[in-house]
Amino acid sequence: MLKKTNGALLALAVAAAMGPAHAAEANKVDVLLIGGGVMSATLGVWLNELEPGWSMEMVERLDGVAEESSNGWNNAGTGHSALAELNYTPEGKDGKVTIPKAIEINEAFQVSRQFWSWQVKNGVLKNPRSFINSTPHMSFVWGDENIAFLKKRYQALQASPLFAGMQYSEDPAQIRQWVPLMMEGRDPTQKVAATWTPIGTDVNFGEITRQFAGYLQSKPNFTMKLSSEVQRIERNPAGGWRVEYKNLKDGAVSETDAKFVFIGAGGGALHLLQKSGIPEAKDYAGFPVGGSFLVTDNPAIAEQHLAKAYGKASVGAPPMSVPHLDTRVLDGKRVILFGPFATFSTKFLKDGSYLDLLSSTTPHNVWPMLRVGIDEYPLVEYLAGQLMLSDNDRLAALREYFPNAKQQDWRLWQAGQRVQIIKRDEAKGGVLKLGTEIVASQDGSIAGLLGASPGASTAAPIMLSVLEKVFKDKVATPAWQRKIRQIVPSYGTKLNDDPAAVQQEWNDTAEVLQLTPPPVIGMAARPASPAPAQPSNAAQDMAL
Repeated sequence: MLKKTNGALLALAVAAAMGPAHAAEANKVDVLLIGGGVMSATLGVWLNELEPGWSMEMVERLDGVAEESSNGWNNAGTGHSALAELNYTPEGKDGKVTIPKAIEINEAFQVSRQFWSWQVKNGVLKNPRSFINSTPHMSFVWGDENIAFLKKRYQALQASPLFAGMQYSEDPAQIRQWVPLMMEGRDPTQKVAATWTPIGTDVNFGEITRQFAGYLQSKPNFTMKLSSEVQRIERNPAGGWRVEYKNLKDGAVSETDAKFVFIGAGGGALHLLQKSGIPEAKDYAGFPVGGSFLVTDNPAIAEQHLAKAYGKASVGAPPMSVPHLDTRVLDGKRVILFGPFATFSTKFLKDGSYLDLLSSTTPHNVWPMLRVGIDEYPLVEYLAGQLMLSDNDRLAALREYFPNAKQQDWRLWQAGQRVQIIKRDEAKGGVLKLGTEIVASQDGSIAGLLGASPGASTAAPIMLSVLEKVFKDKVATPAWQRKIRQIVPSYGTKLNDDPAAVQQEWNDTAEVLQLTPPPVIGMAARPASPAPAQPSNAAQDMAL
């Protein structure tokens, strides 16, 4: 009896030392998706289209998908296509406005439109109005210097069929027809200018993510692990990776062996790439930037504004901090958001840890971080100024876009957390990268996504780039080529070089996604009607 008791005590002691019990045998899958946001969900749908027989597992640390950056309330919801975002058309020292970046961003969004249209036609996405609504995109500026820039930008963009239908005006009466809310109460002597494009969109990326995840869960070879945090990622001697994760509800630890691992965990991606030990991750550091918005859901205000109106960024501001007054369709109703106002936290995720910044700092990336801190001092000044803003300061900023705004109609909302990429650079030591980057191991068995802008609106083409990078041989096969071109007819071409193809793509996707009919390319922009068309029953459709 004593021997049995001692044996039992020894077993308990060993178990306690080892921590929570591990699964008797690791689960085996072809693909493991870490993170339940729009990137992982989009990649999962791509792979299900291309290899429906592959097994997949998604691991998400929160209790549901789309609860971090992909959540509709945690991002601006802009279908980024460079129609309004001035930072994609920089002005050179020679005074010329360059548009290649704007064309690149617009081309990428056309891929997203085609991808989403295919999913609607095949029942993966339901009711387009639940996740995308036509919302004119406009740029709005004041002052002689800014007006001169906007006019040059408009003229430069006329060379591209992707920007057909854009209108430019310095006439307050015309601008009032587009955005009455922004002109009421404005000083009549103030010089203003705007561009206006009717085919812009507002997108609920959280809804897209939930519908994608729901579809994947209906497949017998797909499993979802919620409330599960990845603890360890290490190479499997037999090939691929072994990933250990803990259930945050009951403490149970599980393991999965995956042939391919994708880390689409937003701000958590850098830590997880570092856990993997791949040398490619050593080149990166991260700098967290948060954002808050002023929000009104007062129907008397929201129904007077139908646009995403972007202005000029402050000196030193990151691209995601360009001020804009946005129409949104969220939780079944129209709301208006203004911002963002930059916030700072050492967290990499809204629901992250205050130790995120410190724990991501390594001997490999500390010097690049210091160099960027020195070289990007205007960014530091900008953030410091934003952190000192009072309620009255934020209201004053809002009144530059909506002169009659009243404090009592607006509330402050903390949006999601973003992580700007800092990359090691041989010449400068470190540089601040403003886009998104795919970080993959040399053998292509693991990849992650770092960066913040333009982000979710280009998830479909970004994940297509992941496929091209890690499944290069597969992408080259006739079977994959046929399927990719079926889903994205413009794949492998430049729409900008073919106005007829742009017109066809716009017509097809606008019909499927129930968007504003596109302009006819080659025809002069028609004068605006007295009032912009409202998205028909958008809020009602959302509530169904």
